[in-house]
Amino acid sequence: MSAQTAASREYARRRRHLMELMGPGGIAVLPAAPARRRSRDTNYEYRQDSDFFYLTGFAEPESVAVLAPERPEGEFILFCRDRDPQRELWDGIRAGPAGAVTDHAADDAFPIDDIDDILPGLLERSERVYYAMGASDAFDGRLMEWMHRLQSNRQRGGAPDELVSLDHLLHEMRLFKSRAEIRIMQRSAKLAVAAHRRAMTVCRPGMHEYELEAEFRHEFARHGAQCSYTPIVAAGANACILHYTENRAPLMDGDLVLIDAGCEYRMYASDVTRTFPVNGRYSEPQRELYDIVHAAHAAAVDKVRPGNHWNDPHEAAVREITRGLKELGMLEGRLEDLLRKEACKPYFMHRTGHWLGIDVHDVGDYKVAQQWRLLEPGMVMTVEPGIYVSADAGKAAARWRGIGIRLEDDVHLSRDGPRILSRDLPSSAEEIEAFMGRVH
Repeated sequence: MSAQTAASREYARRRRHLMELMGPGGIAVLPAAPARRRSRDTNYEYRQDSDFFYLTGFAEPESVAVLAPERPEGEFILFCRDRDPQRELWDGIRAGPAGAVTDHAADDAFPIDDIDDILPGLLERSERVYYAMGASDAFDGRLMEWMHRLQSNRQRGGAPDELVSLDHLLHEMRLFKSRAEIRIMQRSAKLAVAAHRRAMTVCRPGMHEYELEAEFRHEFARHGAQCSYTPIVAAGANACILHYTENRAPLMDGDLVLIDAGCEYRMYASDVTRTFPVNGRYSEPQRELYDIVHAAHAAAVDKVRPGNHWNDPHEAAVREITRGLKELGMLEGRLEDLLRKEACKPYFMHRTGHWLGIDVHDVGDYKVAQQWRLLEPGMVMTVEPGIYVSADAGKAAARWRGIGIRLEDDVHLSRDGPRILSRDLPSSAEEIEAFMGRVH
């Protein structure tokens, strides 16, 4: 089976599953992401809407996908740009309606310019419209106009009675990754690991943060991938800024550098962080904090198991960080009292992870009926505890101020427990120092 055929079958399987959940009488409408202007006549690089891509694999803008269960003429309808030799000369080849059918398995396809004439007719045969309101203000208005018109003319034809949020059904589907998705995510993580190893290999005092960022962009680009988000390359006290992206500062001898950088490969993201010494050796204060974060990471990963709750890994990480900071004297009091008061929060202020998939912070509810949801096989999440002691943290001893550490891996919840997709990247202080010692 060719890769193209396998991918087409995967998208078709997803569409069938969604239509089964919708049931007869439902219709789903998904617009593609719009092209976005960067400046004057220059656009940002185009990226397809994640939900649209998940169901179609179609990468072109100015498109609308429609799923109409039990429609005799075909259940998957795609509106897309017509072929246009003049525009294709400038902007690239288009699939056109014919290509949407032959290459993307649409049952029926029409030019996007004909959507006003055709889509209302599909809507009037339906009882419920499944749509993600708020994703596109422009298309929201068009859809509501079509539905209002059908309601006004109900005596002359049908009209849907309900507008139902598509997000709940579709995002619950996306939360559970198929074997095909896991294979792509493993590749994405592998590329991220290679880039992190490369950064550790070339890192030297006197370089700048942007030089390490360049290593990531080059490593991803040479494999046909790109950054899944703007890399964080934070040297010294910059690591205490959680979303630092200036990446302009010099790398100083004796400092740590925190790199949070992932890859987007075939639309699937990896998200990996390592904090390592610029000169290859942790100082004693750096090592004290790093070992606490590493212990918290191990404790959290161990809780990524079927039947545990989403919050269990976070609670395990918080316990280890609180215990470690207490042993260092940074926190004072009984451990249970410190946990109850969330005493470590000034030094560990974010959650321990998030869902991962087509989006870096992927879709899916963290709670069900106001309770943390149970972890189930097929989920993929990050595990990323950290400690951040800002330069003006008055309650911390001077030896730890200005140190920021985060350790993040991508974890697939298999039936047997946690499987770290980024496991080939050195993680402990000993492993990092040994790796950097070999290559420096």
